[in-house]
Amino acid sequence: MRLDNGNIRLPVAAVITAGAIVAGGLWMAERSASNNLGPEPAAATAEYGRYLLRQTAEYLGPNHENPEMRYSGTHLACASCHLDIGEKPGTLSLLQTSTRYPRDSGRDGGIRDLRDRINGCMQRSMNGQPLPRDSVEMIAMEKYILRLGDQYALMSDARKTPIEPPAFAEPDRKANVDAGRLVYEQRCYVCHGENGEGLQATANPSDGYVFPPLWGPDSFNNGAGMTRVLTAARFIKARMPFGQPDLTDDQAYDVAAFINSNPRPIKADLEKDFPDLTRKPVDSPYPPYADDFPHEQHRLGPFRPIREYYEQLKEAP
Repeated sequence: MRLDNGNIRLPVAAVITAGAIVAGGLWMAERSASNNLGPEPAAATAEYGRYLLRQTAEYLGPNHENPEMRYSGTHLACASCHLDIGEKPGTLSLLQTSTRYPRDSGRDGGIRDLRDRINGCMQRSMNGQPLPRDSVEMIAMEKYILRLGDQYALMSDARKTPIEPPAFAEPDRKANVDAGRLVYEQRCYVCHGENGEGLQATANPSDGYVFPPLWGPDSFNNGAGMTRVLTAARFIKARMPFGQPDLTDDQAYDVAAFINSNPRPIKADLEKDFPDLTRKPVDSPYPPYADDFPHEQHRLGPFRPIREYYEQLKEAP
């Protein structure tokens, strides 16, 4: 059962839980923490934001009945990467995200706030379009992340400690794609599919995935952070296989390289990223670079020589 409010298809549970609609037609609430454009619609609640992160394909996906609401280019959910809808401490948790913004972004070349970061994910990890900064959906997602920050502040120190394997330690070698394929076949394909296609929740694509695709047309594009081998390996080591994260550093490193060696959507204008190329991550898989290391080495390593080059560059007069 749903209520329709213009372009908003808000679950009744979200409205009731948040107390967004009250007698007398109250439709305006407090201002956003990072935007002073005016009063906010009361439907922009943290609870609605939680639904958006969990059921992104339903509310913002490419099959939405309203073309103006088709912001995501895939049927992934934000929670495909931010497991437990970001509520669990550890890798890719959203509990502390609100404390990290605004901050300087090397990729964008300036100070970016939380709404900018959300739109970065929409355009890269979700292979879609940016949300209007003052939209109900943007404000709701921001409020949910801010609420998680409040949640984290109230946690005991014991609860703040993530239950994860030891942090990923980068192997000092080139990643082995063939070895990664074997790891994938042994530990990953049962959930993510033989061809990385994932496992859909139902026959309706808008219901999203039980296990997300890792490559192919419905996955994150080549500008997403997960296409970086070291970023993907850290996540895989900490969280995968789901429920039993027990891969070694070498296995996580190689399977990350295998996953990212497969085709995926292409993002336009990646050459505009990192106006200062010396700030580009050593494992950024797309050029240009401010060095002469081969493209293949930026994709697969070894990364230590590249890192040392930039450290020396910083120290030079």
